[in-house]
Amino acid sequence: MTGKFLKFFSPFVRVMPEIKQPQREVSFKEKLMWTGLALIIYLIMSNIPLYGVTTQATTDYYYWLRVILASQKGTLTELGIGPIVTAGLIMQLLLGSKIIKVDLSDPYDRAMFSGSQKVFAMFLTVFNIIAYIIGGAFGPLDLQAMTFIFLQLLFSGVVIILLDELLQKGWGIGSGISLFIATGVAGQIFWNLFSFIGVGETNEARGIVIAFIQSLTNPNIDTAELFWRHDRLPSIFGGITTLGIFLIVIWFESTRVEIPLAYKGYRGFKGKYPMKLLYVSNIPVILVNALYANFLFFGQMIAGPNSGFRNDDTRWFLDLIGKFDSVPTGGGGDYLVPLPGCLLYYLTPPQGLLELLADPFKAIIYLIIFIFLCIMLGKIWVEVSGLAPRDIAQQIIDSGMQIPGFRSSDKIIERILKRYIPTLIIINGIIIAVMSFFADSLGALTSGTGLLIAIGIVHQYSEQIAKEMAAQQYPGMRAFLGMD
Repeated sequence: MTGKFLKFFSPFVRVMPEIKQPQREVSFKEKLMWTGLALIIYLIMSNIPLYGVTTQATTDYYYWLRVILASQKGTLTELGIGPIVTAGLIMQLLLGSKIIKVDLSDPYDRAMFSGSQKVFAMFLTVFNIIAYIIGGAFGPLDLQAMTFIFLQLLFSGVVIILLDELLQKGWGIGSGISLFIATGVAGQIFWNLFSFIGVGETNEARGIVIAFIQSLTNPNIDTAELFWRHDRLPSIFGGITTLGIFLIVIWFESTRVEIPLAYKGYRGFKGKYPMKLLYVSNIPVILVNALYANFLFFGQMIAGPNSGFRNDDTRWFLDLIGKFDSVPTGGGGDYLVPLPGCLLYYLTPPQGLLELLADPFKAIIYLIIFIFLCIMLGKIWVEVSGLAPRDIAQQIIDSGMQIPGFRSSDKIIERILKRYIPTLIIINGIIIAVMSFFADSLGALTSGTGLLIAIGIVHQYSEQIAKEMAAQQYPGMRAFLGMD
């Protein structure tokens, strides 16, 4: 029976625009076409500036998380996928903690839960837009400019939600969230490798590949100094770090624990159930950073230097939440950097080895919190996403298989799986947290978390595309590949 929570959202679900589920089998070429179209629309929106906003007057509250949230400052994708990810995080937490009751085996409840999540994402979009405008993120505005900005961001928010739904409903490959994040990370890496924009006294290129080529012909540029550049500029060491983490994560992604299986009705026919070492993949990193994004965003709004809450009576309390230094972005406007002595300081990773060595205590605290949250949110995600031992045990029984030497019982298989899955969740959380931490600390060519997420997404896309191609060539394998 549908709970009160879903009933509350049902009137809004009915009026929300919706992408219909395909009533036919969508070919692989058609999926590629829709996926490409969704990406092109998103990229076009990412390059259309918001009408009525002066970039030089803006404060970038999402500077630290732009890549992860697939957003571009001062454009129609200002909010990026933040509302979608946050809505998903909150709904999954409510479901996992049993605060709301949803029967996911009931198609109506499942559809209502998905619709409620979409409506909640719209609520968060509206809330974030209002918070942005009131908090002065776009500088001083009159009523007309506020209205224009609100309508632009609301329209783009609806389009982004529908693009994500288009892919998830089966018209495309993967999800909009994954596609937009991976594209943003790839774009930033490309920019840091091949940007021609001059920096520093020698006017060397920002892109490390271009700067290296310049150093071979320009005596004013020291090639040795490019190995380790200051001011958070991309370096040769950062490129090596990026490549190294890419190879390490791919190795972890391909490492599996295999449980032997046998068909109940056919003697001699055996199989294996593979469980990846990174059992939950990059999902905990996305969820933790969605949580951090909201803490940092509202922390800057409430305790920032331009906050209306700041006065002599509240200063001491707001300084505990966050003290900030304003830093120019280089492209107009500025962003806020949390200073030591406040809570938000421990939610930002060390940006480079120098910062890590300057305050190792902060690095340790950040890493401990990050690992803990990755493990906890990984456990919750497993419970609500059908990856728990009881769900996998039921899948094995339903497929007509059993573990050799044990009775064909879902309870027995569940007990065996409980020896592996909880340990894999913990290992997954530790590995992705440590990899993300070192990518940031060693100056990778993009955000450490963004790099980790993008690698996982690219690996998942390669597997999914391989399945789609195999299913197109051999339609009888669709059920075997779990695509029906």
